[in-house]
Amino acid sequence: MAVKHELENSLLLDDDGRTRRTGTLWSCIAHIITAVIGSGVLSLAWSVAQLGWIAGPVAILCFAIVTYVSVVLLSDCYRYPDPVTGTRNYSYMDAVRVNLGKTQTCLCGLFQYLFMYGICTAYVITTSTSMSAIRRSYCYHEKGHNAPCEYVDTPYMLMFGAIQIVTSQIPDFHSIEWLSVLAAIMSFAYSLTGFGLGLATVIENGMIKGSITGAPAATRAKKLWLVFEALGDIAYAYPYALILLEIQDTLKSPPPENKTMKKASMIALFLTTLFYLFCGCFGYAAFGNSTPGNLLTGLGFYEPYWLIDFANACIVLHLVGGYQVLPFYSLPCFKSKKYPTLTANMLPVSIKSIASPVS
Repeated sequence: MAVKHELENSLLLDDDGRTRRTGTLWSCIAHIITAVIGSGVLSLAWSVAQLGWIAGPVAILCFAIVTYVSVVLLSDCYRYPDPVTGTRNYSYMDAVRVNLGKTQTCLCGLFQYLFMYGICTAYVITTSTSMSAIRRSYCYHEKGHNAPCEYVDTPYMLMFGAIQIVTSQIPDFHSIEWLSVLAAIMSFAYSLTGFGLGLATVIENGMIKGSITGAPAATRAKKLWLVFEALGDIAYAYPYALILLEIQDTLKSPPPENKTMKKASMIALFLTTLFYLFCGCFGYAAFGNSTPGNLLTGLGFYEPYWLIDFANACIVLHLVGGYQVLPFYSLPCFKSKKYPTLTANMLPVSIKSIASPVS
């Protein structure tokens, strides 16, 4: 009986004693796309407009390459000292601790929390802006493009916060894996909408707008500032390196987790970079130097209003799921003793666990 019990446990538990992980290549791709493709993709047209037809696409490709190299190096840090058979590191902070020591852990932790704070803030602002854009789009459709259709974003921020309070009570995201899949589908939906509207506008204009040097500025200093701002926007479009190990900790083995993560990252980064190039380049080709900061919420397009509203609704739905995946995925205070197996195969999003931090 004892042998039978041990055999059953070995089938249910992983080598670290936690519930057996069930993540696959495709679930990993869904998590990565949910974390990577955000509404920032719609601002890439503005970034390309500041950099021009050569530097803009090259910058997107360079950041994609840098991100993939980081993924390859970091995915081998999931287990230590051997990348296949070593002890698991459940988070980015754990990997820093065993490889670089306590001092570097504190420093990297500070930067990680600041990064997550910025991401959370950006998600709240972007969601409220998209919700407000839906209302403005309908107003412009009814009253004309010159109508005073301006609305306050604060109520939508509060609404988004209330939704996150509710969704953060879910202790087990493994039972609703569809959330990441849904968020990934939404990201593709509004990205395709932005790309399609840009392509349609280029066809309607009968010409490709833009220049080699990008949009002009009043002074060299102003141009330099805009260039660095554009590079920052592109860098923001690849934000998942700091939560890579948390995603990797959901994968089953064999095959080795680092091998699956590298393959999933290659596929996901290829797809996202392709979308980034399409959205950025066709948006710039459609509007040239007057490209708005956001193709949808900046109302670069007014019609068809229902399609603009649909795309903005997709942004909202994506960020509802993305807010759970990206910021909460890597915060240790959400990995509760109350739910000790959460991090083995799901997103640790229970807000209840704040009262039970990891020792």
